Amino acid sequence: MKFRPLLFLLIVLSFKVVHAQETTSTDELFKQARTAAFDQKDYLKAIALSKQALHQSPDYADIRIFLGRLYTWSKQPDSARAEFNRVLQKKPDNEDATLAAASLAYWNDNPANALDLLQHGLHYHPASKDLLLLKAKVLAGMKRYNEAETALDSLRATDKGNTEARALASRIRDYTSKNKIGISYDYIYFDKQFDAAWHLASVDYTRQTGIGPVTARLNYANRFSTNGTQAELEAYPHISQTFYAYVSGGYSGNVGVFPKYRAGFSLYANLPAAFEAEAGFRYLTFGDPTWIYTASIGKYYKRYWFNFRTFLTPSNSAISQSFGLNMRYYYGGADDYLSLGLGTGISPDDPRNNVLLNNGNPYKLRSDNVSAGYRHAFKTFNLIFINLSLVNQEYRQHTRGNQFDAGIGYIRRF
Repeated sequence: MKFRPLLFLLIVLSFKVVHAQETTSTDELFKQARTAAFDQKDYLKAIALSKQALHQSPDYADIRIFLGRLYTWSKQPDSARAEFNRVLQKKPDNEDATLAAASLAYWNDNPANALDLLQHGLHYHPASKDLLLLKAKVLAGMKRYNEAETALDSLRATDKGNTEARALASRIRDYTSKNKIGISYDYIYFDKQFDAAWHLASVDYTRQTGIGPVTARLNYANRFSTNGTQAELEAYPHISQTFYAYVSGGYSGNVGVFPKYRAGFSLYANLPAAFEAEAGFRYLTFGDPTWIYTASIGKYYKRYWFNFRTFLTPSNSAISQSFGLNMRYYYGGADDYLSLGLGTGISPDDPRNNVLLNNGNPYKLRSDNVSAGYRHAFKTFNLIFINLSLVNQEYRQHTRGNQFDAGIGYIRRF
């Protein structure tokens, strides 16, 4: 008999706990679920709280969509799909549910289903920025580049500063034409370092292939009062929706005017929020080989693009470093921009200056540079560009000179 008061107390406490749980508002449970997911990264707890909230309010669409996203992040696509479909069955015009369901199909390599969902959603919301952007991504992944550009044009009509749209347009622009030819010329003047100016010219042809664009290029230079030519081949193979690569190689029989061999490789990753990351290497040889490692991070922000890059050159005693910051302001489409660059050291990717790496330890001498450029597309398939740069080079210890460069080029797509 002595246990009856204790049993009664336990029953009362249990009733109070259950009552407290039942009286917790749906919105409060939703808030707790979001905190568990975003702050604590505890998806299981967030799922349990979302289910509890839906038990109280089964038709609360925002919570059901959130639960579907939790299942998506927990790699439970069937459960996620069921939640999104339940919302769309009751509210076919729900934009958020459409976007979530189409994103799930896109991420699970079902672009046809994703496109069907997006077309359905755009019927109700034809100007939706999120739906148009995802539609462009899906179409680009299906290699339907012209349709992807049409979707991006619709998006940019109402949101010209959309960073992800601009990043995607830059990546797919070269895919809209099978062929591209280009020609360029640079005049380089030195006030102290060399008596004669340098002249550089190049002509290239790019073909769009099943793996990505491939370019063949022939370079000519007159440096140190000597003529030389260099042949190059480069490609940007597509690996996945996230990754692509840069592969290049070149040869010249005129060592000194050009490096005898040059090669390069980089792996690029298209990241969320219009970021792009890169890591790779460059190889040059004028007799003794030089290995240079590079990494960069890029970001689109409204009408701007920023890229920070470093080159690292190991030696027996230290690792030499150079840095570059490049910025673009887009005043029109993906090929219409003004650029500005600031940097230190010599870039192995710069054909105007990489020959100066042929002096043992180039990064022991300081080099600072600033550049500006103008790029403009006209009549759809034509593009011109102009580049100007100033380099202040320490070509001997405690002795500096200036290098001025003016370049012009033309590209034709067909």
